[in-house]
Amino acid sequence: MLHLVPVSINTFIIRNGAKQMVLYPQVEYLHRPQWQAKINHAIVEQTRHLMIEQYGNMPTTVDEMLGYFEIKNNQRQVLSLTQSNYTYHSHAANGMSYLKSLTFDMLKEQICTLKDLFIPNSDYIARISALIHEQIKRRNIPLINTFTVIKPDQDFYIADKTLVIYFQLFEITPHYFGFPIFPISVYDLSDIIDENGPLGRLAENN
Repeated sequence: MLHLVPVSINTFIIRNGAKQMVLYPQVEYLHRPQWQAKINHAIVEQTRHLMIEQYGNMPTTVDEMLGYFEIKNNQRQVLSLTQSNYTYHSHAANGMSYLKSLTFDMLKEQICTLKDLFIPNSDYIARISALIHEQIKRRNIPLINTFTVIKPDQDFYIADKTLVIYFQLFEITPHYFGFPIFPISVYDLSDIIDENGPLGRLAENN
């Protein structure tokens, strides 16, 4: 039986005092309890890793922690979400934010990596990197580190008919720029996407 989407999502909260609050999603009412448990475990683990990254990043006390999530896609058996965590340590000049994401193929019951979206052995790294180079030039994006190519497991999420590649703060741009985000239309990748995968499903017009 196929999973119907949009899937039902509930919000959970982790609190630690008045200024530390992390919200995270959990899916509900799937027909396959094992798959639902796998999704929710992956989300909880990502939530935990973001918190550990923040707590362990500085030797000082955490004064404030705010964690949020956004559902970027919840249609055509594709669930894609982001989780952000902003933390301010006492006496720090600025707070620090991290952004991570998860994409689930509800039809294949698979947690997707970037390469899973494309035809096997296709050079998705070079194609996506070239499109990012074009956007950097066209949008006049300031760089602090030279961008060459994306990592094979580069951070991404899916939003409707768009593959969104992103980088962490300070990774390639100065802090004031925020998270460098590069939206890429699925139609710019149509010859290399897996037609039976999430991008192929979202590219369909019906």
